[in-house]
Amino acid sequence: MKKILADYSFEEIEDIVEKLGEKRFRAKQIFEGVYQGKEICEMTNLPKSLVSRLEEKYVSCGVEIVKSLVSERDGTRKYIFRLIDGNVIEGVFMKYRYGNTICVSTQVGCRMNCSFCASGLDGLIRDLTAGEILSQILKVNRDAAEDTDKRSVTNIVLMGSGEPFDNYDNVTKFLRLVSDERGINISKRNISLSTSGLADKIYRFADEGYGVTLTISLHAPNNGIRNKIMPVNKAFKIEELVKAAKYYFDKTGRRIIFEYSMIEGVNDSRACALELVKLVRGLTCHINIINLNYVKERNLRSSSKDNVKEFMDILSSEGVSCTLRRSMGGDIEGACGQLRRRYISEGADGRKG
Repeated sequence: MKKILADYSFEEIEDIVEKLGEKRFRAKQIFEGVYQGKEICEMTNLPKSLVSRLEEKYVSCGVEIVKSLVSERDGTRKYIFRLIDGNVIEGVFMKYRYGNTICVSTQVGCRMNCSFCASGLDGLIRDLTAGEILSQILKVNRDAAEDTDKRSVTNIVLMGSGEPFDNYDNVTKFLRLVSDERGINISKRNISLSTSGLADKIYRFADEGYGVTLTISLHAPNNGIRNKIMPVNKAFKIEELVKAAKYYFDKTGRRIIFEYSMIEGVNDSRACALELVKLVRGLTCHINIINLNYVKERNLRSSSKDNVKEFMDILSSEGVSCTLRRSMGGDIEGACGQLRRRYISEGADGRKG
C-alpha cells in the first residue's frame, strides 16, 4: 500500500526529497501542495519525472471525498471520505458566526461502545494515521474554500468516529502537524479534543503540554448510571475522571468542558442535576448540555424540553456554568453521536454494494 505524504512533517519530506536525489527546495513545493489538498499529479510546479517517482510510492492525502450531504435546516455539510484501503469515515463541516468548524474522525469505528452513539456499533476497525486525520481537513479546506490559498476551516473538533486517546500517538502527531506554521497553522486554542474518559491519557496529555480544549463526555453524575451507558467507566471511575480533569486545568489553565447528553429516564432527573452540581463543584468547567440525537439502533430517547430546562435551571441556580448545545446536521445524521461506518456496506452513493 502506498504511503501518505500528509503523514510526514516538513523535515521528513525534505528527507524524502534528498533520497530521491532532488534539490531541497522541492520539499517546500511538495509540502505546500499537500497542504492545499492537491493530489501529486496536480502539483504542476514539480517536474514530471519527480511526479512520476512520487506516485510510485506515495499519495498526497490519505482520503478522498466521495460524497457530501448538505443539511436543509442549517447548511451543515457531512462528508463521506474513502481511505486508500477502502474503509470509509465521515466528517462534518459547520459554519458559525465566529468561524468554520470541522468535526473529524480519529478511528474507523470505535471500541468504547457508548450506549447513545452510532460510532461504536461495528466496534473498532482500525486507527487512522496522523495524515488521514489531517487529510480530512485539507480536503474540506479545498472543497469549501473559493480557492486553495484561502483557509476555510478555522476550528477543529476531534469528535467524530473514534476515541482520540485510544489512538494517542497518531492524534498527538496530527496536533503537531496541523499547528505547524508552515502548513495551515491552526492554533491549538482553536482545537477541541473530546474523550470518553481515558484518565491515564488525560494526565499524559496534560504533561506533554498540547494545551487544546479538553472536552470530556461525562453524561452521568454517578458511577451507577455511567457504568450502564459508558463501558469505559468500569476502567476509570467518575471520581478518577474528575480528578484527572482538575489536573489538566491546573497544568494548562484551560477550562474543562463536560458534555452531558440528556437521556429520558436515565440521567435527566432533578436528583441527577443536584448530583452533577456536587460532582463539579470547585472545578473550573462548563457543562455542555446536549439534546440526545436519534440513533435508530439505540433504544434511547432525548429528554423533553421541560426536563432540559429544569435541569439547566438547577445547574445555573447553583452557580454551574452551562449552555444548551445547538444541534446541527441532524437531518443528515451529522449531529453529535450520529457518525458511523455505514457506507462500507452500502457504498458511497448509498446503494448496497
